[in-house]
Amino acid sequence: MTKLEVLYEDNHIIVVVKPVNVLSQADATKDLDLLTMVKQYIKEKYHKQGNVYLGLVHRLDRPVGGVMVFARTSKAASRLNEQIKNHRVQKEYLAIVHGVLKKNGHFIDNLLKKEDGNTIVHPKGKRSELTYEVVDVDEKRKLSLVKVHLLTGRHHQIRVQFASRGYPLLGDMRYGRGEKIGIALYAYQLSFYHPISKELMTFTKMPTDKIWTVFK
Repeated sequence: MTKLEVLYEDNHIIVVVKPVNVLSQADATKDLDLLTMVKQYIKEKYHKQGNVYLGLVHRLDRPVGGVMVFARTSKAASRLNEQIKNHRVQKEYLAIVHGVLKKNGHFIDNLLKKEDGNTIVHPKGKRSELTYEVVDVDEKRKLSLVKVHLLTGRHHQIRVQFASRGYPLLGDMRYGRGEKIGIALYAYQLSFYHPISKELMTFTKMPTDKIWTVFK
């Protein structure tokens, strides 16, 4: 089993790093998923009998790694879900995109998730918004490193909003150029208010996979 990296835990929440290519929760593939891994960790560490409660309050796409928080009680889950609904949970991503971005930007689109699992820009879609900051540019390879701040959390949002403007993510097999190198998208920072103490908490984990060495 993949070793679980725990950034923080108490009786109410647990914050972990989702490895690249691990599911957030189980699907039809029956492959190992993070929700099951965290439940097993809690069961073993605290010698829990029977089923372990663990609330999934947000997800990351399978190929995307990064910081995730899980709720250890139903009250914590409810309060974290309320924060997400009210845009009080801040999600920051790093991405490498094809093309040279000259300045910071702000994208607003209507995104529609189709039955085949793809997401497209469509008038009948849901309002989707993000801002980004250009961190570095590789003029020779025509690549840009950006920090992305999600203002909404739609299916494949970052990938589709950049790709639809001609800046597909490096390594994006679905919306990009088909490079089989893993996707250059990572949820490096998560901020939220503790569901019980109300303290603002921020957790950061930088990516270490080979794809990110382009900008080392």
